[in-house]
Amino acid sequence: MNKWARRKHSWVFKIGQITLVLVLIGLLVRLLPYMFPIYANNLTQERQAIEFSDRQGLPLGTLLTRDLEHTAVVPLNRVSSHFIHAIIAAEDKRFYQHGALELRAIARSLVQAARVKKVVSGASTITMQLARMLDPKPRNLGNKLQEIWLSWRLFAGMNKHEILYAYVNRLTMGSNIYGVEAAARIYFGVPASDLNLAQASILAALPNDPTDLNPYTGWEKLKHRQAYVLGRMVKDGYISREMSDRALAEKITLQPRQQGIIAAPHFLFWLASQLPKNSSSQVKTTIDRPLQQFVEAQVRQIVQNLAVYNAHHAAAIVIGNHSGEVLAYVGSPDYFSLTDTGRNDGVQALRQPGSTLKPFSYQLALENRVIHTNTVLADVPTHYAIPGAKLYSPRDYSESFQGPVRVRLALANSLNVPAVKVLEKVGVPTFLNRLHQLGFDQLKHPPEYYGLGLTLGSGEVSLWELARAYVTMARNGQALPLTVTSPHLPISPSPHLPKSPTWALITDILSDRHARARAFGVDSVLSLPFPAAVKTGTSSDYRDTWTVGFTTDYTVATWVGNFDGEPMKQVSGVMGAAPLWNRIMLHLHEHKEPADFAPPASLVQRPICAISGLKPTPACPTVVQEYFYPEDLPDYDRNLDTFYRVVNGESRLDLPSEYNEWLAMQQQSVTTDGLKIVSPRNGDRFLVYTNSQQRLELKLATLPDKPVEWWINGERLANSASGAVFWALRPGNWTVEVKSGEMRDRVNFQVEVAESQSSRRGFSIAPSR
Repeated sequence: MNKWARRKHSWVFKIGQITLVLVLIGLLVRLLPYMFPIYANNLTQERQAIEFSDRQGLPLGTLLTRDLEHTAVVPLNRVSSHFIHAIIAAEDKRFYQHGALELRAIARSLVQAARVKKVVSGASTITMQLARMLDPKPRNLGNKLQEIWLSWRLFAGMNKHEILYAYVNRLTMGSNIYGVEAAARIYFGVPASDLNLAQASILAALPNDPTDLNPYTGWEKLKHRQAYVLGRMVKDGYISREMSDRALAEKITLQPRQQGIIAAPHFLFWLASQLPKNSSSQVKTTIDRPLQQFVEAQVRQIVQNLAVYNAHHAAAIVIGNHSGEVLAYVGSPDYFSLTDTGRNDGVQALRQPGSTLKPFSYQLALENRVIHTNTVLADVPTHYAIPGAKLYSPRDYSESFQGPVRVRLALANSLNVPAVKVLEKVGVPTFLNRLHQLGFDQLKHPPEYYGLGLTLGSGEVSLWELARAYVTMARNGQALPLTVTSPHLPISPSPHLPKSPTWALITDILSDRHARARAFGVDSVLSLPFPAAVKTGTSSDYRDTWTVGFTTDYTVATWVGNFDGEPMKQVSGVMGAAPLWNRIMLHLHEHKEPADFAPPASLVQRPICAISGLKPTPACPTVVQEYFYPEDLPDYDRNLDTFYRVVNGESRLDLPSEYNEWLAMQQQSVTTDGLKIVSPRNGDRFLVYTNSQQRLELKLATLPDKPVEWWINGERLANSASGAVFWALRPGNWTVEVKSGEMRDRVNFQVEVAESQSSRRGFSIAPSR
């Protein structure tokens, strides 16, 4: 053998060796998946549908899983053949002829990509798409190789029937809907087995682009894709051209967006996330469906009324005080709104609660005896030094101060400076610990993080937590867990609180319409034709408004605001959330009024001077009743009123020195401006319902020596010796003018008609707490 022959032989031998090695490597790579196969039982989908009903057995809706995704699993023999043919024609026409990969399609895709310098057609088989569903990753070469590897493993452990079964039950069908069964029931209200050709081709079109082809928002694009699917079915011999034309022309009716839910969607999804994994697929809840639907309607109407004030979202929860059962739960005006963040749950969302925590600080202060029922708090300019920060100077929305105020008036009128002074006496750590006992679990920061602003809403809480705490107050400090299912599934633990008559005392204050008249008026939206304790709250910059209150039977908590935190246009608690609370309360007691609140046990009433809180003397011009512990009566008898003294036969107010600055402010106001109208304020807006009997208090800062005349829109209203008169609200633009000798003052305000409502009383709305 010559040299050239030997070289040729050597070259052929090397080529053979390389080829053999490549073949062996190829065989190894191809056979390796069979060493790590994925079997059908490895892909079991355990999420099953849950049917919910209300307390009377009325259906609330069916969730196809226990989370926010809608999924239902069905065997292939319960899927319409139209859909099976449509999805294969649209996504992988040679599904039954090739392996995990379609080499023809890969080759065609590569040639087309090389020709036009970009990818113009895909080459993914159904098996590869299933692999991508199981392990979704960004599209790049490395992840594509992993997808191929996973596809081979699937093909090694499963037959075509099992792969197709796993695939059709995982298809992305838009709006967090997965699988053909879920899509068929949600979009068309039928099981997958009953899909006709038109419906099946629509669903087979969806996975190509579930977002842009959403049936509710992209119908025209979806119909175009349906035409493509039907054309593929004709080409592959599944249907005739006539069948395709009829299916394309067939009118398809979509189900409402409620997706199988009749009422309480936020509640159902929230509850599903709380249920144990082994719970029944049929769940009876504590929800009262008629009440739930009423509250849902009122939430929608309230935000419609307040839209002009840039208030677009609201939430409400109703709880039975005797059982702790949740009777209604509304998280937003429209859960199914695709453009308005409707899925946000305002019951569970964390927001600043404004003044709604104040009652708990007052209760704790009374319980610990750091204040008493007759304690007078100075509502005067007050400043607190905070290390590393500017002085903290709490004040009210009214930008005014009231001087000496008793505990009852300070809490009922939601005055900020007295509330901070009470918290200062209690101590922030002590108060924060009590809030934790009451179930405010989301207040997780240390006391110094919140500071004295904690009583004014510097922390973030949920409507759920507020409602739970107010249920405890309604039960005079006797807590119980809230329940949402029957048989009961307790959702929240029951806190252990010391027994104290101060809970009933706080209830007495919050239900005292005369005590809160200075800020809200006697006949406001907070006043009901039966006993009800209530507290409003407004967070900084009018971002959140709250109203939480109770009767002996029910606790109702409401919130109005914007989920994105955008401020409303001077919408306070009494303007935003209170009307919703009012409507719900009136509806709850439409047929049976609640019992009266029980008076504070073991406490006795005694007369006190209205300004000083001490035992009245003949000099005291105004005397009211207040509760005392029997053991405090000796101190009561010893401490006589010192705020008033008789001079020349007349009572004169002689306040302690801590009120000097405040008194100077009052005198300056009168000296500079003459008469000063403090209610209403210039530019105030009020809402009133038709046929309401709402009255507005017209009030002066101080009473001059000469007689006072009140005029409204140029007509004499009244002469007053008390510095205040009441006027029945009527729609229009109004100018109030007051005259006394040469002194006068005037303010302008508006009264607007609100949309009609079903409650039995009207209401006024003015900037407040």
